[in-house]
Amino acid sequence: MIKNYLVLLKLRVVELLVITTIPAMFLAAKGFPNLKIALATVIGGTLAAGSANAFNMAIEVDRDLLMKRTSTRPTAQKIISKKNAFIFALIVGILSLAIIFIFTNLLATSLTLFAILFYVVGYTLLLKPRTSQNIVWGGIAGCMPVLIGWAAITNKLDVTAIWFFLVIFFWTPPHFWALAIKHKSDYEAADFPMLPVVAKPKSIVLQLWLHSLGMTLSALALIFNAKLPLWCLALTLILIILWKRDLLKVSKELDTAMAGKLFQSSIVFLSIYSLILVVGAVQISNG
Repeated sequence: MIKNYLVLLKLRVVELLVITTIPAMFLAAKGFPNLKIALATVIGGTLAAGSANAFNMAIEVDRDLLMKRTSTRPTAQKIISKKNAFIFALIVGILSLAIIFIFTNLLATSLTLFAILFYVVGYTLLLKPRTSQNIVWGGIAGCMPVLIGWAAITNKLDVTAIWFFLVIFFWTPPHFWALAIKHKSDYEAADFPMLPVVAKPKSIVLQLWLHSLGMTLSALALIFNAKLPLWCLALTLILIILWKRDLLKVSKELDTAMAGKLFQSSIVFLSIYSLILVVGAVQISNG
């Protein structure tokens, strides 16, 4: 039974949020962050994202049954009741806020609460079932860990944090649309108006490239604004070229195989880019 409740947290998805929280803390601290604060932020942030995911599963239980990819979830299979999923999500959410409040500050806690509410109400309830731009604006919830990590260390936000926020903001739609292309039939069955379901191929490709451009400019601006070493810029440019290569392949043919590769390459980009930021922040702290 414990395993089924852990499934509600969607920890594999949460990994990507942790990947962005850590470099945000290193950049904010201009080197190694306070270990106690960093651990509390990662643990609290993981629980906060898990809480939002659990709420999402409880709310979408009926639609999950219609999608092959989600039909085996504990809520869809009634292994965990909708009521118990809501209770679990609420408890985990409260615990996450308590940890962040006790070990960090009010600003980080407020941002965490906003992230949970925005994902549950803004994205899951309002945007996802109603508009093809759902992930564009709903993805703001996934950008919040950057601001939360920054605020946990400095108790404020600055321009560098905003640039990092924008990197994730523009990265999220192509990342998720690649998944939606791969599982287009699932979203059609559940009547979710994801962009690849309702838009023409040319429109999909155009929006993929526009968001990719925004991600590119933001990623480079972050390097400059944080005054990271030149090798960080060089490696980031290589990552961007590799990302564009896979995006070009998808642009020529919107099939599931190419979309799957783009989805994976987006994860690789974010993971390596985050590592570059961490190492770069440590290097400038050491002079």
